[in-house]
Amino acid sequence: MPLAKELSFEQRMKKIRAGIRLNSRVPVAVAWTEAGRTLHAEGYTVDISNKGCLAILPQGFTVGQRLHLINLTNQAVCEAILVWRGHEGRSGWEIGLELQNATEEFWGMDF
Repeated sequence: MPLAKELSFEQRMKKIRAGIRLNSRVPVAVAWTEAGRTLHAEGYTVDISNKGCLAILPQGFTVGQRLHLINLTNQAVCEAILVWRGHEGRSGWEIGLELQNATEEFWGMDF
C-alpha cells in the first residue's frame, strides 16, 4: 500500500469521503446530554450525504462525541458522531457529522 504522501490529493479525498455530497443548506438541531440535562443547539448544513454532513453550529463539540441530529425540515432524527471539527467563524463552528443508522428519508432525497 502506498504511503499517504505518495497518493494524489484526489486519491486521498476518495479514501476520506465516501459517497456523493450535495451542497445543501438544511436547518438542523443537535441534542446531547450533559450533567444529566438534555441540551439543544440549532444550526444548518453546508453539504449533506447519505453518510453524514458538514454543519455550522453555535457550539464546538469534542471529536467522538455522540449527538442526536434533527432535520428541522422534516423532523427526522438519527444518532450522529462528530468526526471532524473545523474553525469557529462568525456563524459558529464547522463540524463534520457521521450519521449512524439513518434512514434513506433522513434528508428527504435520494443519493
